[in-house]
Amino acid sequence: MYGKIPDAELRRFYSLWRDMTVIYEEWSKAHGIGGSAVLVLHSLYYDRDGCTQRMICDRWLFPKQTVNTILKDFERRGLIEFSHLKSDRRNKLIHLTPEGEALAAAIIPEPLELELHVMERMGAAGRAGLIDGMARFAAYFREGLPEKR
Repeated sequence: MYGKIPDAELRRFYSLWRDMTVIYEEWSKAHGIGGSAVLVLHSLYYDRDGCTQRMICDRWLFPKQTVNTILKDFERRGLIEFSHLKSDRRNKLIHLTPEGEALAAAIIPEPLELELHVMERMGAAGRAGLIDGMARFAAYFREGLPEKR
């Protein structure tokens, strides 16, 4: 149906996508934390007013069980604490403890600094091409998906 694009280009795209995933996972492991746990820690670090498990699940598209397992580990290690929301006592607000803040401050800013460095090295045209290309890919892919029923 879409035979104009060589299969090799699509395979290269997927290979690069996988490479980026592997790079982030390797970085996480080098810092003694899993890739999913880094993203949960990221949410808690940047949402200083606290966030709920649902907010983390929605942000990263993680299953509830994955986030729950990570949060239990963080709680066991003394990195987070829970408090009840005043508006909904069934949901808990999650905050970093001072120990969690220290860990997050030592881990979370590093990839951001590297990402900014990489974007700077790419130059304005490279950044625009990357971002515009990904935006078009996402939009065209979304157009091709079946309608929600």
